[in-house]
Amino acid sequence: MTTEERSTAQTTPTTDWTALAAELAATFADRAAAFDEQDTFVAENFAELRARGVLSMGIPVELGGAGLGQAGLSAFLRTLAGGCGSTALTLSMHLHLVAANVWRYRRGLPGEALLRRVAAEQLLLVSTGGRDWLSSNGEMTPVEGGYRVTAVKAFSSGAPVGDLIVTSACLDDAGAGRQVAHFAIPTSAPGVSVGDDWHTLGMRGTGSHTVRLEGVFVPEAAISLRRPAGEWHPVWATVLGVALPLIMSVYVGVAEAAASSVTDRARRGSPQGPLPYLLGELRGELTTARLALDSMVALSDGYDFEPTVEIADELLIRKTVCARAVLATVEKALEVSGGVGFYRSFGLERLLRDVHGAQFHPLPEKQQQLFSGRVALGLTPVESPRPA
Repeated sequence: MTTEERSTAQTTPTTDWTALAAELAATFADRAAAFDEQDTFVAENFAELRARGVLSMGIPVELGGAGLGQAGLSAFLRTLAGGCGSTALTLSMHLHLVAANVWRYRRGLPGEALLRRVAAEQLLLVSTGGRDWLSSNGEMTPVEGGYRVTAVKAFSSGAPVGDLIVTSACLDDAGAGRQVAHFAIPTSAPGVSVGDDWHTLGMRGTGSHTVRLEGVFVPEAAISLRRPAGEWHPVWATVLGVALPLIMSVYVGVAEAAASSVTDRARRGSPQGPLPYLLGELRGELTTARLALDSMVALSDGYDFEPTVEIADELLIRKTVCARAVLATVEKALEVSGGVGFYRSFGLERLLRDVHGAQFHPLPEKQQQLFSGRVALGLTPVESPRPA
């Protein structure tokens, strides 16, 4: 889609986002199996999301968006995930980058210009932050007016049709030492290439291919933040604060779809043997996932949280609880379904594969427990790198 075509896509304050999510979920559900089986990106779905103004629904109204907060975005993603988890997960990656800039905008920090562009042009933002974490990867070499960047960025969801890559890389500063610089670059920039390596167990339609940066020019003005490499920085509390509730909304939506599928089937039969007991277990696991997610959304909704270690810790703990519970829910759904759940045609098999992605988003369980344990001891949440 050209810039001119994107500029005609409008969001309106009167859009019924609940109804739109249900409509799109039903449409995308019909395509989900084919995208999964063919290992192809959900490009058709994203063309429709652009046309319906979904990419800007989290942007404040005064900047051209629809003004949905975290609770509204979470509800939309949960519903959408019931139709196609890959589409919802890729959308969550875009939306959390938008949300981080909304958080900044509401504090008078830079972010308004990007938000206006996304709203006007329906740009899709591609994140690489999950894999980069505190140390990032790649090297930045100073040149006139900026830097040349060489890096390899895995798990870049939406890369096949993304417009801007929001990423980071390392540089050496004579005064400050090893630094990580954050910046955004167009996917069309010379030296940017998207691989074809996203052939995975689940979430196959996200197009989370590895992006390579080969001598890509990044102007000095494009750098939005510099921070010490390998050390905790408040920016991560902001990122986790807006990202985790949205990402986990997708997996709760997948778990809800699995639970609904097997429960509806069970109601059409005879409740024999242990079936009621198994359904009781399933409901308990799904309720745990929902409660953890609701608590995460409550912590971040309104964007009024401060970027503290404590808020990051609370969100990370809830993420682990939620990830455990969504995995347990879909595993239990398979048990409830009996032999029919083993057939790919039933659809549960794809949901089971997709939901396993929950454990790999920052932070995986053992890393979260180490983080939380250090916080409990009054230590820095991560051990700072030793001086060379």
